[in-house]
Amino acid sequence: MVDQRPEQPVILNSEEPKKRSKTASFFLEIFQTLVLALVFYFLIDSFFPRVRVENISMKPTLQPGELLLINKLAYRLGQPHYGDIIVFHYPANPKEDYIKRLIGLPGDEIKVEGGRVFINGQALVEPYIAAPPAYDGSWTIPEGYFFVLGDNRNQSSDSHSWGYVPVGNVVGKALIVYWPLDQIKTLYHPLAVNAAN
Repeated sequence: MVDQRPEQPVILNSEEPKKRSKTASFFLEIFQTLVLALVFYFLIDSFFPRVRVENISMKPTLQPGELLLINKLAYRLGQPHYGDIIVFHYPANPKEDYIKRLIGLPGDEIKVEGGRVFINGQALVEPYIAAPPAYDGSWTIPEGYFFVLGDNRNQSSDSHSWGYVPVGNVVGKALIVYWPLDQIKTLYHPLAVNAAN
C-alpha cells in the first residue's frame, strides 16, 4: 500500500550560516581597516616623522616636551631657507638628533658681533631669540654644509661651538608643533628669511 500523505517539507536552519557569514564579514572588515591604517601610519611616518623636544636650546620658540611634525622631503623637493628649523644628526655623534635654526648656507659668511648675527654683512632681525648672543665669532660656510644656531643662543650647543652640519646629516624641516594642544603652531619666521635676503 502506498502512503498518499503529502511529503513534509524539510526545513533547513539557514540562520546559522547567515550569522557566521555576517560575523566573518565584520571581522574581515575590521582586519582590513586595521591593516590599511597601519600601512598609512608607516607611510606617513616614513616621510613625516614626529620628534620630541628634549632640551632648552630652542627656547622660547620650542619648549621641552613639545611634539613636532618633521618633513623629510622638504630638501629633496625644495631648497633650504634662512630661518628654517631643522632636525639633523649631530656630527660628533650621528646617533643623536639635534634641532636648531638654519642660519648659514654653503658659501655664506656668518659673523656674530655685539649681540647681532650677520649673514654676508646683513644683520638679522630675530624677534624669536631668548637673548642676544654673548659671544663673537666669524665663519665661512664650506660647500656641502649648513651653519645652525639655537634660539636660546647662550644656552645652545650649536655651530658656534662645534662647527658645521653636513647637508647629508639633515633629517628634515620642522613644520608644526602639534602637542600640547594649547601650543599648536606652524614653525616659520619670515623676518629671519627677509632680513637675510
